[in-house]
Amino acid sequence: MAALPDHPNHLRDWQLLDLRRVSAEQLGSVLDEEVSSWKRELDWDFRASADLVRRFVRMQGLSGYALVRGGRVAGYSYYVCEEGKGLIGDVCVMRTLRTPEVENALLEASLNAMFGMLGIRRVEAQIMMISSPLERQVPAAKWFRRYPRYFMQAPLGPAAKLPEKRLAGIDMLPWSEIRHEETARLIAAAYQDHVDSHINDQYRSIAGARRFLTNIVQYPGCGSFFGPASWAAVKSGELLGISLASLVADDVGHITQVCVAPSVRGTGLGYELVRKSLMSLAVHGCRSVSLTVTSSNRPAVKLYERMGFANRRNFAAYVWEPR
Repeated sequence: MAALPDHPNHLRDWQLLDLRRVSAEQLGSVLDEEVSSWKRELDWDFRASADLVRRFVRMQGLSGYALVRGGRVAGYSYYVCEEGKGLIGDVCVMRTLRTPEVENALLEASLNAMFGMLGIRRVEAQIMMISSPLERQVPAAKWFRRYPRYFMQAPLGPAAKLPEKRLAGIDMLPWSEIRHEETARLIAAAYQDHVDSHINDQYRSIAGARRFLTNIVQYPGCGSFFGPASWAAVKSGELLGISLASLVADDVGHITQVCVAPSVRGTGLGYELVRKSLMSLAVHGCRSVSLTVTSSNRPAVKLYERMGFANRRNFAAYVWEPR
């Protein structure tokens, strides 16, 4: 157990406790508030993710820390590690106690734990609800890089009426997990030297792209994968592009991944893939759709703006990498 550093709220009697020493019931109020925040601020039903946290806490299978006083939990962080990399899955503090300093105490505890493990060379994080994501000071600043990102959203009424872009010889087919391996190869090729490969190192290899695909298809972090709105562009048997979609609420969709082969960039294929996903989500009854994009990726940002998307929230991808 560790005491919190000094901060403006003077919560010196709060402490950080290993997450495996708290119960899911103690964590309940924090998770309930987090679910409400995601719904209010992003139109996102966070209940599946919160339930996954509860389940792993009950199993004492989640690494991280809780902000505790007298048995009351007011915040938590958790992390996972694999193959030389750590990932901070979440940091959440209840609104009445939330300050960057308190969040940083949870961040720092997780970072120290991960970098204390043999073989961990890099830590990544994309924490949607953290305070002041673009301006804040962070622990281990000398190892730190920040990549500003946008959470964009569009109403599906007008977006679903966008004109079709006809592309000679290219068939638009429903994406399925049968295409898992060729999609991994496409992702690795499409993200070579791309800014997003600095944010998520899984984009740098076929093996990493396989794990990325498994995560977005099988786990609720990006919503529930929705096959009817996921599309593949194929020409003469070759996969040239994909648009994968999920549902983040009963009536809200999310585009989890869009990429096209380097050989067909600039042809309008990305536009047509996204348009197909938007149309499918509208047919399903969704009223809006969201996606995330790195702000420095200006061609993608401009494309999404032309398709009716507007920035709803600024956030950031964080990377710590000793060098």
